[in-house]
Amino acid sequence: MSSPVILHTDGSCLNNPGPGGWAAILEWNGNEKELSGAVPDTTNNRMELQAAIEGLNALSRPMSVELHTDSKYVMDGVTAWMPKWRLNGWKTAAKKPVANQDLWQQLDEALARHNVSWHWVKGHSGDPLNERCDDLARAAAMSL
Repeated sequence: MSSPVILHTDGSCLNNPGPGGWAAILEWNGNEKELSGAVPDTTNNRMELQAAIEGLNALSRPMSVELHTDSKYVMDGVTAWMPKWRLNGWKTAAKKPVANQDLWQQLDEALARHNVSWHWVKGHSGDPLNERCDDLARAAAMSL
């Protein structure tokens, strides 16, 4: 079994809603790859989701992934809420459509291809790769 991919993700949004950026840093067997992108009119939550989706979709084959995020929204969504949403036809307990359903479904598809373990990182607390992801995501948002 090969070593896991270490994936750090972050999203940024100026004014929330407003211009947004996402970033992912993948590390595997001594190699590192940075990804980032921007969306003109979005929210911070959407950019956090997009970062995880893009990072996972960058992997060309199924892998073990240790995903590090500072987003409780994404982590709790995947580990606690998504199984119930899927069973309820992507509706909340209050029978309302899940917010950002399009991205949650894309993330669900990306997760199905990999064995992902989730790690929460406190944002803006000095974690070097989280800080770098934050810088990349903010730079992407500011590029618009």
